Amino acid sequence: MLTDDGKHLYVSWDEYHRLIERLALKVAGSGWEFDQILCLARGGMRPGDVLSRVFDKPLAIMSTSSYRSDAGTIQGRLDMAKYITMPKGELAGRVLLVDDLADSGITLRAVVDRLRGMPAITELRTAVIWVKAVSTYVPEYFVEGLPTSPWIHQPFEEYDTLRPQELARRYAI
Repeated sequence: MLTDDGKHLYVSWDEYHRLIERLALKVAGSGWEFDQILCLARGGMRPGDVLSRVFDKPLAIMSTSSYRSDAGTIQGRLDMAKYITMPKGELAGRVLLVDDLADSGITLRAVVDRLRGMPAITELRTAVIWVKAVSTYVPEYFVEGLPTSPWIHQPFEEYDTLRPQELARRYAI
């Protein structure tokens, strides 16, 4: 649900899952065949997991982080993991890079530039749920373009501030 001022987008779990499924349909509808999925942790993990299951392709994970201050709302320096985690082999062939959104585009651009420098990758495409208008990078596949570039409140964000003692109180443990 987008607020009247266009500055905030609130997404329920049901809507979030429908959006991931629509992303899968966009990729499938393109007819592009890929060998592996690389998701960016943390935001791309859920979409990457679902796409990995739907397309029955191996899932690799790369950690990135850039939101550091003001409760994660102000972008700081981009940190990118040195290694990519995968069950076996190397990241190679046709790779689908998955994240939740193209916000500023800085993270996606940096990861794409790094991956394009890997000779084992023969083709690379990107997929996200949302693309903000302020993004300098537009993925090949996305579900929603956001012209007002709102702050997206994703359903799992409740865990950002939830601590074990609060969970214990919730379940009276």
